[in-house]
Amino acid sequence: METRTANRLGLGLVALSFVVGALFYPFVPERIVTHWGAGGQPNGTMSKLWGLFLLPVVSALLLALFNGLPAVDPLGNNVERFRGTYDEFVVLLLGFLLYLQLLLGLWNVGVRFQFVQALAPAYGALLYYAGVLMEHAERNWFVGIRTPWTLSNEEVWRKTHDRSATLFKLAGAVALLGVFVPGYALVLLVVPVLLAAGYAVVYSYVEYQRVAVP
Repeated sequence: METRTANRLGLGLVALSFVVGALFYPFVPERIVTHWGAGGQPNGTMSKLWGLFLLPVVSALLLALFNGLPAVDPLGNNVERFRGTYDEFVVLLLGFLLYLQLLLGLWNVGVRFQFVQALAPAYGALLYYAGVLMEHAERNWFVGIRTPWTLSNEEVWRKTHDRSATLFKLAGAVALLGVFVPGYALVLLVVPVLLAAGYAVVYSYVEYQRVAVP
């Protein structure tokens, strides 16, 4: 995907998220549910202004941030080598946030469903594409498994990201199981990605000791 196309799609998704917030605004109570517990029970609220428009603001900030990072990255030229995949991930992330906002709006106008179960497909897709991004990511300061050991050695970076790509794709697949076992949906969404990230950090250290330490 070309950066110009990705930016247009990103701006469109951000604009649409503000429109969605405005459409839901007259129909939700003054305080809306914005957080659910492990069992799917609502356990946190916000004012409807922040509840409906926080995600659009976050989306706008993230789009600006991801557009600016390559320019300030000392290894920004490396980012340009996988810029297409990078831009696609940003668009997917903004799409995920828009989907999350839609779920929030629907639940708060009275449409009842298991929130974490409904979130699982989009979250799984996002994790899977994070794995795709890691497959292509070149060494940089902002995207990927950025430990002292991956940033210090190109071979460690590559091996760590090859392993992590597979693990994050598997975490995305496991997250999808939350659709079918809603009682364990939150566990299936959170635990695999934490394990994948923890393994990647430890692996990068061990591999650095093997490759780079005399």
